[in-house]
Amino acid sequence: MLFDLHEPVAALMRQVARDIVMPRFRNLTADEIAEKAANDFVTVADRESELRLSEGLSAILPEAGIIGEEACAADPAILARAGDGLNWIIDPIDGTGNFAAGNPPFGIMVALADAGTTLAGWILDPLTGRLCHALRGGGSHIDGQTVRARESDGDLPIAALAVYFMTDEERADIQRRAKGAFAVVDIPRCAAEQYPRLVLGQNDVSVFARTLPWDHAAGTLFVNEAGGCCQRLDGTPYVVGDMRRGLLGASSPRLWDQAARQLFG
Repeated sequence: MLFDLHEPVAALMRQVARDIVMPRFRNLTADEIAEKAANDFVTVADRESELRLSEGLSAILPEAGIIGEEACAADPAILARAGDGLNWIIDPIDGTGNFAAGNPPFGIMVALADAGTTLAGWILDPLTGRLCHALRGGGSHIDGQTVRARESDGDLPIAALAVYFMTDEERADIQRRAKGAFAVVDIPRCAAEQYPRLVLGQNDVSVFARTLPWDHAAGTLFVNEAGGCCQRLDGTPYVVGDMRRGLLGASSPRLWDQAARQLFG
């Protein structure tokens, strides 16, 4: 079943990117951008993208429920069902802050989860057309080519630390622990870009504090199926809907162990 889903889901995402997302890029009026919370934006393109994706995914697999970012913002009770049964997980535009400002990167993310376990994931970059996808037990692929995660070749492992949802104390602690042990780089503020970087040898380690399913279901599967390692800070798997905080991703199990000891040990 999962292999049969790939082409229709990919085609739907590309259509949404072409017809809804890209025509709005650098073409939004002020009244088409709203702030749901501090530094958490939504645009008319997010809402239209989620609606079209929800309709299309429901047609592809009618027995699956829909867990969309914007629907959950309107009705938090939807998020409480994320780990129950078979569900499509939708991020209509990941990196909305970048998108609203007219800057890359941003992406569209879709995952299929069953009882909290991610079965398949898709990550589309509308600007370049790059499509990452993964199937549980079926590997990871970029534009149809199988990929394996690789470490960077610098003197120190490259770390991108998403600390903006941490407390001041947590932020100071992790930055202190990282100093001298990692080459810390700026984050893209876009999980749809951060996860591919772990596979492509651009970053070695990523830390996330907030781990909502639409941001992380597709990406964690993509990294793990590529031979990297993405887990909770205690080494347990990421489970859609468990609402825990903290996630550590790395381009190899070896680097995951090293980062876990250094940053959280």
